[in-house]
Amino acid sequence: MRIVVCIKRVPDTESKIRIAADATSIDGTGIKFVMSPYDEFAVEAALRLKEAAGDGEVVAVSLGEAVSAEQLRTALAMGADRAVLLEGEPTMDGLATARALAAEIGGMEADLILLGMKAADDDQQQVGPMLAELLDRPCITVASGLEGAGAAVVARREIEGGVETVEALLPAVVTITKGDFEPRYPSLKGIMAAKKKPLEQKPAQLTASRVRVLGLSYPPERPPGKMVGEGPDAVPELVRLLKDEARVL
Repeated sequence: MRIVVCIKRVPDTESKIRIAADATSIDGTGIKFVMSPYDEFAVEAALRLKEAAGDGEVVAVSLGEAVSAEQLRTALAMGADRAVLLEGEPTMDGLATARALAAEIGGMEADLILLGMKAADDDQQQVGPMLAELLDRPCITVASGLEGAGAAVVARREIEGGVETVEALLPAVVTITKGDFEPRYPSLKGIMAAKKKPLEQKPAQLTASRVRVLGLSYPPERPPGKMVGEGPDAVPELVRLLKDEARVL
């Protein structure tokens, strides 16, 4: 089985984000960039499927600038067999991204394509389903569990009030959320081996983006807290404020 995992370079979710001077992008100075956490779950899912099958190949693919090779090396250190970097400027247009990925992955003869449920920076949840449509493959989204079943995969999806089990015939596209897939830490052996694994870099076949950021702004500051007293005597005033001012009662 050949499994392709799409990953994205994003700011560390614990980084303090500052808006750049142009007010349409972030200031990357001092920010640590990582593989999107949902993509880490997808890499882990791919590795477990390969291990369960006893053979196969896991290929990590990323669309981004040259620095995205760092995140591909992380996937290789986790256990992916090889990587492909499609060099191009990332865009907010999910369809443009899906088209660039489809142009490369369509020729890979992949049995399964995995992506994180969403990217941690734009939170759009678009690329996976769009990629499936472009490649004319069945798509399962937000899978928290995934197993191989011969010529199909069976996914578990957590829905309100229960769990949904879905089967898709291969080749297929699946987007992954956390669930069973707590990502492994790359071992020292894996990190050293990643330096020797193939990482191909080629220009991305990007189409013009039809989406652009008009502006970024910080959320409004929270109002200061209010002390209403201490002990049981403060309860009536607290209830009044919750009812009349906060309007939560």
